[in-house]
Amino acid sequence: MSMIKIEHLRKEYPNVTPLQDVSVEINKGDVISVIGPSGTGKSTLLRCLNQLEEPTSGTVTVDGEVITDPKCDISKVRRKMGMVFQSFNLFANLNIIENVMAAPVSLLKVPKEQARAEGMELLRRVGLAEKAENFPDELSGGQKQRVAIARAIAMRPDILLFDEPTSALDPTMVGEVLSVIRSLAKDGMTMMIVTHEMKFARDVSTRVFYMDEGGIYEDGTPEQIFEHPQKEKTRIFIKRLRQLTLEVTSADVDLPGFVSQMEEFGRKNLLSAKTVRNMQLCFEELVVQNILPAVEKDGLPIKIVTEYSEIDGSAVIETVYGGKKYDPLTEGDELSAMIVRKLASDVRYSYDGGNRVAVRFV
Repeated sequence: MSMIKIEHLRKEYPNVTPLQDVSVEINKGDVISVIGPSGTGKSTLLRCLNQLEEPTSGTVTVDGEVITDPKCDISKVRRKMGMVFQSFNLFANLNIIENVMAAPVSLLKVPKEQARAEGMELLRRVGLAEKAENFPDELSGGQKQRVAIARAIAMRPDILLFDEPTSALDPTMVGEVLSVIRSLAKDGMTMMIVTHEMKFARDVSTRVFYMDEGGIYEDGTPEQIFEHPQKEKTRIFIKRLRQLTLEVTSADVDLPGFVSQMEEFGRKNLLSAKTVRNMQLCFEELVVQNILPAVEKDGLPIKIVTEYSEIDGSAVIETVYGGKKYDPLTEGDELSAMIVRKLASDVRYSYDGGNRVAVRFV
């Protein structure tokens, strides 16, 4: 069942357009983690959903009501969407239970006694009932954020929006907030969470939006996004890859220049001197001594992509070239192939209309 429908949403600022064309549906019970590099419109998307930011164009429909229509009563719609911000936004002059009670009493017209009872139950749920009479400045950052979640739930929303709820917290406090969000997910609360916590996004979500290039670049289950991303930018982000791309366009290879670039790449990414040296030697033996002489007539250019993963510390050099099928590991110079196999942890050749050799270092 579709709860929110977004069609051709665009948001422009004077110098940047973070959302260029976003169209997607959010279903009841979805727990959506929104991930991606900084500046790709993740928080802007959330703020456009509850009209904290007015979209430049496009429509947002919530429960059949077009909330981007100027005639829409946006305050009424916002009651259906709880919002938890990075910075807590608690009222400093109210104690904790008063913070939780305030909106239900003033907006939903809930009797104070009932609001207090329901508020205490919510504070118990987030583990803070004993702090009910304390003031916000007496709480830690993690406790404040848990209060902010309880306050949002007190409005009985249909969906909860979380804008990087742990980004302002000390690392020791992140777990307590994520634990509360996990509990809400298990209870079937519809949620959209902008987060940089990849393990959390993988564990708690039913869907993951990877945002890039002005929109939802890839949408899938956690398994699809984290294990089998379909698009290159998603793969690079998920695997936390750093890349260096080199290209050999003629037989006159600038070997010192290429070797120097690989050394600089290794230095920037804190690779060991041994790994960098092995990568350089493999490049020389595989590409310069073996592949280039065999394919220089019809297989150029030769593309060499070096990737380093922050996740597992591995590095891979993938060499791609054209021409007829040519396996340098079995058809080329035997000594060069032997050196490459000795230096690398794994070497694989494949052909799919083009030649590809992947050399892995651990």
